Amino acid sequence: MSNLFRDIFIALLIILTLAAVYFFMVKKKKGLYRNFFSKIYNFCISNVIIGLLLLFFNYEIVPFFSAYFWYLIWFISSVWWFIVIMLNLKKIASRKKELAQKDEITKYLP
Repeated sequence: MSNLFRDIFIALLIILTLAAVYFFMVKKKKGLYRNFFSKIYNFCISNVIIGLLLLFFNYEIVPFFSAYFWYLIWFISSVWWFIVIMLNLKKIASRKKELAQKDEITKYLP
């Protein structure tokens, strides 16, 4: 692994760690988006752990586990997981709209 790629990879892991800390604090709040923040937190923590394992195996020069295809598999699975979470966010937005319409209707009913 080149120095530039390693530095970028470490910076990405630091950003994911900071995001995990933020979403850990936010997921405790009650609300419609609580489940979404919990999923984002799990996403960040899981990717940090996998990234640290990949970095460790690369540092120790373990032949099979330091292969570059693991980074590709990790990236593809992370993108897929993020897309699934964003689709869940879209469902939450439509649920919020439904709740707003329901509140609007029940506002006028005794």
